[in-house]
Amino acid sequence: MYLGALVIADMVFSVGSVRETARRLSFSASTVSSALRRLETELALKLVERASGELATLLASSKVQKGLQPVLAGIRQLSVLMKEPPAPEDYAQWAARLSLKIATIERFLEVADQGSINRAARRLRLGQPQLSLQIANLEELFGFRLFERQAQGSVLTEAGQEVHTILAGIAQAWDEMKAAADERFQRTARAVRIGSIIPTGAESWVARSLASLVSRWNIGGNRNMLSLMLMTADDLREALRSGRIDVAIVDSVFGLDAFDHLELVATDMVAIAPPDSTEETLVALVENHPLCVPSPRTGIGNAATAFGYDSRDRRRFRGRDITSADSLPVIVDLVANHGYVSFLGRVSALPIADKVRIVDPEEVLPLSYHLAHNGRKASVEACRLIQQAVGELVGDMGTTRKCPPSRS
Repeated sequence: MYLGALVIADMVFSVGSVRETARRLSFSASTVSSALRRLETELALKLVERASGELATLLASSKVQKGLQPVLAGIRQLSVLMKEPPAPEDYAQWAARLSLKIATIERFLEVADQGSINRAARRLRLGQPQLSLQIANLEELFGFRLFERQAQGSVLTEAGQEVHTILAGIAQAWDEMKAAADERFQRTARAVRIGSIIPTGAESWVARSLASLVSRWNIGGNRNMLSLMLMTADDLREALRSGRIDVAIVDSVFGLDAFDHLELVATDMVAIAPPDSTEETLVALVENHPLCVPSPRTGIGNAATAFGYDSRDRRRFRGRDITSADSLPVIVDLVANHGYVSFLGRVSALPIADKVRIVDPEEVLPLSYHLAHNGRKASVEACRLIQQAVGELVGDMGTTRKCPPSRS
């Protein structure tokens, strides 16, 4: 990691634009973007993202920018010590082009602490000529000698002592930032990340199963931390593919071929209607009430949409304005309190039968929930506990099957 890249990143955080930062520093936009990516990689942290063509700094960037300030202050101190200090109006470009690596700083500090290039090279497991060349390049950068070579070793010059104080401060600030990144990495590596479809509410079999999983996991003394996330079936499949989650509970088997998966619950789809509604058929409900269903990005939403367009009543569905919402608690409230009609799996509808009226369609519409995982040993254990919890909670409302063994 170059010090100049840290200067560039700090300016991006302040300006909020890669292109404007590039313009001010007379760099290409790709050079600025590359500096940001290097910092994100070093800190194992996403700092910026593009939204509608604009750069948006994330919350983490403000904390990182704060951590960079001691480093930036050290760089400014170094500029004063240079044999040919940059002019004030040229400082930003000089700092952004500073090619001094953090690794070189750490090696300089090791030589100073050991008092010998040979001893430092052995500790760093580097060749002595390679380390000597790096120190020589550092002295060329500053324009003066940093060490006096003596028979007993290498001793810092007076100017070298000033440089040592500044570089030690920079190294310490960087180490503190990296320590936080290492802790995040270890925490992420230990975590079992569970992704699930969004439950209808606290009484949902999904929510209760996940709560049971957490309780059983902690009671069992597992050393891996659990991390729970709720999202649509489409997002869950993408998260599995990208490795952002280890286990997924989804309401569709589509897209799970690349993973160990099983049918967790087999049920059927029902309509949910306002509790004071009197219509006896789905056709009449659709005729007299507004519709709100999950989007096709969800398994239940896709099934409901397909039902509406493939059934003999498709003309009625096509003629209605259908509101799409991927928040099941919102959908349930619309049905219970605002006169809407929607669809759910029977296993999800039964726990809220006191809030809505359940209406069976004329034809049976099978619907199943699936459990998928990436094969890690901890993921398999999480699947086992989820199955156990679902089996106890769902009971006669559905069936469960055994999870396939781990590939590892």
